[in-house]
Amino acid sequence: QVQLVESGGGLVQTGGSLRLSCAASGIIFSVATMAWYRQAPGKQRELVVAIASGGNRNYADSVKGRFTISRDNTKNTVYLQMNSLKPEDTGVYYCNAVLFRLSGRSEYWGQGTQVTVSS
Repeated sequence: QVQLVESGGGLVQTGGSLRLSCAASGIIFSVATMAWYRQAPGKQRELVVAIASGGNRNYADSVKGRFTISRDNTKNTVYLQMNSLKPEDTGVYYCNAVLFRLSGRSEYWGQGTQVTVSS
């Protein structure tokens, strides 16, 4: 059974920092592409950043220079360090895992963690 469990969300003032964690189980973490998505109230879910198994990263323009994704394959955990937070960063942040198997593409989601940035 695959589980992605996020933690680290909360309430922070503009300019503050938060670090999100996502612990994965039930998958071969080292070969998964891991990503963080977010969904603001009334908006569609959007990609924040992804990190491939080889370490390549793809950031949304809105977070470049402020957010950093990293992964620890020994702990099956992906992290999102968020600095210089803005009110527009507010939303539910979801951990995502994508794996490609012989049977096809598999995708998994965490339950989400709330991030609120006050102005």
